[in-house]
Amino acid sequence: METTVSSAAVSSTPSMTRKQRRAIFAAALGTIVEFTDWIVYATFAPFFSHHFFPANDQRVSLLSTFAIFAVGFVMRPVGGAVLGAFADRYGRKRGLIISVAMMASSSFLIAVCPDYSTIGIFAPVVLVVARLVQGFAAGGEFGSASTFLIESASPERRGLAGSWQHFAVNAGVLLAALIGAVLTSFIAKDVMSSWGWRIGFAIAGALGFAVLFVRAAVDETSVFKSSVASHAHARNPLSALFVEHRRPAVRVVGIAMAGNLCIYLWLVMFPTLAHLLTGISLQDAFIASVISIAASLVVIPFLGILSDRVGRKPVLVAFAAGSALYAWPALHYLSNNFWNATAIATIGMMLSSGFAATCATVMAEQFPSHVRATGVALPYAISVALFGGTLPYIVTAMSTHGVADLLWVYITAVCSLGVVVYARMPETRGKTLD
Repeated sequence: METTVSSAAVSSTPSMTRKQRRAIFAAALGTIVEFTDWIVYATFAPFFSHHFFPANDQRVSLLSTFAIFAVGFVMRPVGGAVLGAFADRYGRKRGLIISVAMMASSSFLIAVCPDYSTIGIFAPVVLVVARLVQGFAAGGEFGSASTFLIESASPERRGLAGSWQHFAVNAGVLLAALIGAVLTSFIAKDVMSSWGWRIGFAIAGALGFAVLFVRAAVDETSVFKSSVASHAHARNPLSALFVEHRRPAVRVVGIAMAGNLCIYLWLVMFPTLAHLLTGISLQDAFIASVISIAASLVVIPFLGILSDRVGRKPVLVAFAAGSALYAWPALHYLSNNFWNATAIATIGMMLSSGFAATCATVMAEQFPSHVRATGVALPYAISVALFGGTLPYIVTAMSTHGVADLLWVYITAVCSLGVVVYARMPETRGKTLD
């Protein structure tokens, strides 16, 4: 049962306890590392694509590699359903440990996998399997981590607590970009194309296993413990979601739609996009991306605090409307100039931070505890697969066919739909979760 707390209680914003801060740190640190593992694939795709998909045209190899990137997203809804239900039945902590272990293992597998010239067709097969496992893990990670964060905070601080989820996602992408920037700066391009890209996957995998110890040391949330005591967790989360909570589940897909598109545009695809559209060097594009992501990390927690004060809806509407208006000038004026690319990427990331700061909180606030992890993980993963996972393939295909300048139409349309979703959804600020 959910009730609304008074505005006076919401405005009091008491400080988090040491135990709450420790839990949030463990969840966020794991997400940072896990999304480093997830994004390293896109970061180094231009370097390793020809090893798994040899072709006379480099763009054909890159297109095939990004198709596998999209295939990984097919498993995200499956992982969201399975690992989300696992976290609702057996605990958020256990779900978080399983997801990071699977992600790290797959990164190591890609790092050591022989290329096409050595094992033939088995090389792309191994790559596909590794990305399917990573997609499965990522699908469960977001729901379990978001639920863990929200349940570890007081109602007055849920916006701030939830903002650390996408802070961690962005930081994970930043770490992947930093790895890319450092390696491309100190290792010659031909060496990077030969074997240097494997170092990135090895580093990401090692970090993932290190985080296992951090997550294993924290306690389960008190909300889940209460669910266990009441035997609410014993119900089948998937059937309960589809039978009793269909409307909020569909709403989560809508909430995440515009955000996932913009997040993957500015956070993940920007270096490759800028390189394809303008010819700017990958090194400069990586550095521009690092600066823009670092700027977002400063803004996200403050927008989370803002959502605790003014509500989730105003922040989300501002994000979607601003992103819809920004799409054309951003892509139209993007040029082969470092400072131009940095400014355009940074503005895009600032706008997307409105979604990043609020999405985990507002999605978790849609559901009761016994279906919360599943309710966030599965619909969110579906939205990611539809609007995030396909973006690299769409961008590369449009560039190949000479129509990349029309990408802004797609972005504007999706963000405009997002404005409608955010304006019509109920405000969840101040709800007490069971």
